[in-house]
Amino acid sequence: MKKNQPSKFDWYHNQWGKPTHDDRLLFILLTVGTFQAGLSWKAAAGKLDVFLRNFHNMDIQKVAGMMPDDVEKIMQDSEMIRNPRKINATIQNAQAILAVQKEYGSFAEYMWNFVGGVPRLNVYEEAYEVPNVTPLSKNVAKDMKKHGFTFVGPVVTYMFMKASGMIKDEVLNRELK
Repeated sequence: MKKNQPSKFDWYHNQWGKPTHDDRLLFILLTVGTFQAGLSWKAAAGKLDVFLRNFHNMDIQKVAGMMPDDVEKIMQDSEMIRNPRKINATIQNAQAILAVQKEYGSFAEYMWNFVGGVPRLNVYEEAYEVPNVTPLSKNVAKDMKKHGFTFVGPVVTYMFMKASGMIKDEVLNRELK
């Protein structure tokens, strides 16, 4: 990569941990989390352009209306993470977002209710203490599943909430040993 040329991960680094109430951006971050399951964060975060191309620029309404032939077309894209369960989960999650928007006004309103509308700060002494699952993420994942979301286990949910700024884990001792 040439100097000063943006990396395909810059968008994720720039967004990570910044509170957002934008339903489309939340959908993008949830989709990255869905595709990240079982892979490295780079494998999914580096595919933003591929997700945008294959999922109608992440237009929630359009993704919710995708059909099985759309999934087949996506599976033909050699740059795509070609997991039909994750592709179908993205479509199902878009449908769940539309239902949540009708019930709560927005996906953001639904999600931010879990943290009382303000980012929740968790402070740890050492990096090894930072969990990948919390009681909150278990409860949120369970509730999301009740609302029709899929591929939202407690780990994916916790990372999604951290990426979207709902949760911030701060480590006090950052010394390298």
